[in-house]
Amino acid sequence: MANVATSEATLAECKQACADMIKSANCAPIMVRLAWHDSGNYDASSGTGGANGSIRFDLEMAHGGNAGLPLALKLLTPIKNKFPEVGYADLFQMASATAIEVCGGPLIDMKYGRNDAESEAAVPVDGRLPSAGPPFQQATGSDPATEAKDQSPTGHLRRVFGRMGLSDEAIVALSGAHTLGRAFKNRSGAAPLESTKFTKDGPGTKGGQSWTEEWLVFDNRYFTMLLEAEKGTCDPELLQLVTDNCLLTDPAFRPYVDLYAADQGAFFTAYAAAHKALSECGSTFA
Repeated sequence: MANVATSEATLAECKQACADMIKSANCAPIMVRLAWHDSGNYDASSGTGGANGSIRFDLEMAHGGNAGLPLALKLLTPIKNKFPEVGYADLFQMASATAIEVCGGPLIDMKYGRNDAESEAAVPVDGRLPSAGPPFQQATGSDPATEAKDQSPTGHLRRVFGRMGLSDEAIVALSGAHTLGRAFKNRSGAAPLESTKFTKDGPGTKGGQSWTEEWLVFDNRYFTMLLEAEKGTCDPELLQLVTDNCLLTDPAFRPYVDLYAADQGAFFTAYAAAHKALSECGSTFA
């Protein structure tokens, strides 16, 4: 469904509404996750999936990786109603980029005017989104949910992000967004702890396990945390998944971890470029 061109003034007003809502609800992490899951099922070889707003359909929202995301859609519904000319695909990606900015991250050079998926016919097959831990699925081809022969976390990351045309540098930069948010046992099942001293009081939903102490601040703490974990000096209540720790051991990934831990500006530059690329995966523009 092609969207009528939206004026710059309307886009600016809509972005401000997103910022106000994100600050009020302390919901930046789930806004990033919603947009990433809308775009992150893109398959460049078949041209299916991607940032087209199809995650709003029940069929896609029911995919295993999308647990908890109906809340994000609910939070954005009043903004969509106020700005009907802003398409779903644009709104999801706008809220994500705005969340990064609200939390102190880089300003992302976003492009708007995406065409929205018209129906559930646009929903891709389940199994393309990244998994937090083994068993890792193939994530590619006609049956992406099939268990992969290569069970390494590095192989899994490269299958998922490589399928979208994203590089090793982008994989590491995007992993840095784990500086925001928490994992919950009842959503991903990946968090070994139900609550920590950093999450027990919220804000928002109480509990979960975060990668960083200040999980509503966007900075390079994720990378310094990984280096501390490697040395054994990291707080044990902070989360590290196998798909996090593999960034330290892979010879192509590791230099970016070291760079971003030492230079937050370099991380912000790389992250902004990777976020923009991910936000446009599979999108067609009016």
